[in-house]
Amino acid sequence: MKKLKDKMYKGMAVATMAVLPAVAMAEDSSLLGTIKTEISGYKVELLALGSIILGISIAFAVIRIGKRGANSV
Repeated sequence: MKKLKDKMYKGMAVATMAVLPAVAMAEDSSLLGTIKTEISGYKVELLALGSIILGISIAFAVIRIGKRGANSV
């Protein structure tokens, strides 16, 4: 879990370093608007990924509870 957390932090750092120069050099609002659109797209993708992970974990929990109930009979 720690390795995954470290990779997440490194990925966020890389994404931040990639976006910040573009924001600093943005002279017109169209480039800034494009960056905002891309970031909002990433938010949607992350929410979708989170909901998939949550669904899988709930499915495993339901299976585990079912097995526990079946073994107690």
